[in-house]
Amino acid sequence: MGLDDDILDVLRENGGTHISGEELCKTAGVSRAAIWKHIEKLRDEGYDIEASPHLGYRLIGIPDSLIPGEIKWKLKTAIVGRKILSYRKVDSTNTIAYGLAEKGLEEGAVIIADEQTGGRGRQGRVWNSPPGSGIYMSIILRPGMAPNEIPKITLVAAVAVAKAVRQFTGLPAIIKWPNDILVNRRKVCGILTEMKAEQDRIGFIVLGIGVNVNTRHKDLPKTASSLKEELRRHGGDNDLSRVELVKKILEAVDRHYNLLKKKGSGPIIEEWKELSAMLGARIRVALPNRSFEAQAHDIDQDGSLVVRLDSGMLQKVAAGDVEMIR
Repeated sequence: MGLDDDILDVLRENGGTHISGEELCKTAGVSRAAIWKHIEKLRDEGYDIEASPHLGYRLIGIPDSLIPGEIKWKLKTAIVGRKILSYRKVDSTNTIAYGLAEKGLEEGAVIIADEQTGGRGRQGRVWNSPPGSGIYMSIILRPGMAPNEIPKITLVAAVAVAKAVRQFTGLPAIIKWPNDILVNRRKVCGILTEMKAEQDRIGFIVLGIGVNVNTRHKDLPKTASSLKEELRRHGGDNDLSRVELVKKILEAVDRHYNLLKKKGSGPIIEEWKELSAMLGARIRVALPNRSFEAQAHDIDQDGSLVVRLDSGMLQKVAAGDVEMIR
């Protein structure tokens, strides 16, 4: 941590009350002039810090900027988020995370950006990533599992995001297999899992998570929505804190990832089923070489979708696009 973070920590701990310049000097071990210089720097970053003669400094407002210091503040995780790299604009956080993972960046590291110019979803689809409105982040994981087990990580992420959204907003977030989070049947989050495999084991996984938080309706595809837009349907109109939602998601991913490693996929799958948007529904499955209709029947232990064909036979679908018909 740098001096800026030290000063912020003291101001935060004071809970909106004043702290004298003298106390800040003692805590930081620097002069009053140095304190003032760092206060001005923090103000330039968007922090609202009041300076009052004879009283000292008081933190009034915090910017909704996806910067490491804000995300790490009181973050309750064991692995995920121990290291956070933040960018204003990138092509894709998954691309950056993949390159850094190849160079040995530690497990749990998070790459997050305010804007993506080349955000992508599954099968090369575009993920709209306008600045200042969404969460675009990638997490590096090194689970030491076989490549065919990667769907389990997608399940972990889907359950974690759905529960974090429910906790933070109260919205009825549900999961559409394999990687979408829906609210009122509209997509608010997509998950893109990529990996580098070494022989029969995964070298690392890059878990990409994109959430439409305060994204405007005009910036969204027709089938998508944002958390703010969905809250607006219930009378809400305030921007949501992206920082606080990032914390909730990271804590939930950390918790469920550790659960997967300790107890296997069983408990995760049970939570997934409770949050599922599709089990029992009539669906259309699109595979690379054919499409067919069936009933979504179950999720097996490796994260594959089990469907019941019209013949009554069960078939496992490990990858593909699924559309709910009714």
